[in-house]
Amino acid sequence: MKETIGMQAQAVCRKATAEDVDTLYELIKGYAEKGIMLPRSKETLQRQIGTFVVAEIDGEVVGCGSLCKLGDDLVEIRSLGISEGYKGQGIGSKLVDRLIEQAKEQNVGKVMALTYEVRFFERNGFQVVDKEIFPEKVWTDCVNCPKQHCCDEIAVLKTLN
Repeated sequence: MKETIGMQAQAVCRKATAEDVDTLYELIKGYAEKGIMLPRSKETLQRQIGTFVVAEIDGEVVGCGSLCKLGDDLVEIRSLGISEGYKGQGIGSKLVDRLIEQAKEQNVGKVMALTYEVRFFERNGFQVVDKEIFPEKVWTDCVNCPKQHCCDEIAVLKTLN
């Protein structure tokens, strides 16, 4: 872990590759063990690697996020995480910006996320919405979630121009 006292970390965002699977797995596992992110198996990560972006500092992956298509006009930001020691340095916002760019490239009009970090998403232009407006999400993922009937995540939405 590198010290970045008094300066912003210069993270570079790029598409994830097969070589990133183990790192992604460990990063997501740390969040999943705290109950704040759904776990992803290495096999799932290998299958979905094309949906992930990573943030790198000096060749070390320090963050990740993915974009999941839920409908013709809706994608979800998921598996957004930053390594300990790198939080609060703008890396998450860089990842969100990169994922939003990808959504625009796919001509998708809305980007949603389920989160515990509402203020972070609000700073990135999202608004809190009622999660029931996303039946695509409910039928895609929520049906398999252990928190299905007691979900405490907050839905946020950003409409793209």
